[in-house]
Amino acid sequence: MASEPTTVTITGGGGQIGYALMFRIAAGDMLGPDRPVRLRLLEIPQGMRAAEGAALELQDCAFPLLTDVEVTDDPLTAFNGVSVAMLVGARPRTAGMERGDLLAANAGIFGPQGAAIGAVAADDVRVVVVGNPANTNALIAAASAAPHVPADRFSALTRLDHNRAVGQLAEALEVAPGDIADVVIWGNHSATQFPDVSHAGLADGRSVLDALAERLGGRDQATAWLDDVFIPRVAKRGAEIIEVRGSSSVASAANAAIEHVRDEQLGTRRGRTSAAVVSRGDYGVPEGLVCSLPVVSRGDGEGYRVIEGLDLDARGRQRFEASVAELVAERDAVRALGVV
Repeated sequence: MASEPTTVTITGGGGQIGYALMFRIAAGDMLGPDRPVRLRLLEIPQGMRAAEGAALELQDCAFPLLTDVEVTDDPLTAFNGVSVAMLVGARPRTAGMERGDLLAANAGIFGPQGAAIGAVAADDVRVVVVGNPANTNALIAAASAAPHVPADRFSALTRLDHNRAVGQLAEALEVAPGDIADVVIWGNHSATQFPDVSHAGLADGRSVLDALAERLGGRDQATAWLDDVFIPRVAKRGAEIIEVRGSSSVASAANAAIEHVRDEQLGTRRGRTSAAVVSRGDYGVPEGLVCSLPVVSRGDGEGYRVIEGLDLDARGRQRFEASVAELVAERDAVRALGVV
């Protein structure tokens, strides 16, 4: 077992996703069974009591890997020496709120958090933004951490969308989710995202497109199912869960965040995955945007690497470009606020 614990900071530590995260992290599900962790929970003052209660429960679990837990409402304390920062807490969109107002409200959260990370985080810090609008919140945090922390150490969560796509395909094809590899989520974590199966395959060697065509009666029928059923359902799954459950995704979001960090830290296991990373001009995405792309990690400390050279047909390129255009509009909106 490593002797020096890894400091992990969760913002919104008193919230539901934070609560779902912390026990699995303390149990070793995220960083492995031989890596001690030190948890820091950042909350706003009115959320401190909930976070403090969660810290008491963590103590009662007596996790062997958990060395200590600190609850604070001070970002400089929360991010001091942090190696893994999970930015979960965000301003949710309420009835009547314009998207520009939402971006402005979240700039007031992620700007100061990014500045604190830039001031006091460990040299090896990696940051994943979970709170929505995740891509642009990551952009804000990265800009605020500059120049002390490289922008490519920031990412945003689209692993939940990736997992949702795999889950829908597994149900449609009657296979296990683990039999499906190389799905890609392109673009924004929003309804404009493009879940792409054109390069995905099954464990038996068939492509997902061929398997869908066999099951649905031809390639045209498979394409129609993808356009009319699969893509809209993946993109709007969060809204479906709110309608059915009465609240937003919690356990699935926490699980995706853990998998995102685990693969970035320890390496992707089978094929590629999806993550919103800072573009270097990949696939024509404007440099600096935080955009979901196909990625892999070797677990060597270098984080996610974009997989180049995947083809997008005209249909896929149109969907991808529409999502990128939305990201550009969000960037321009926060740029007008003087944030990035």
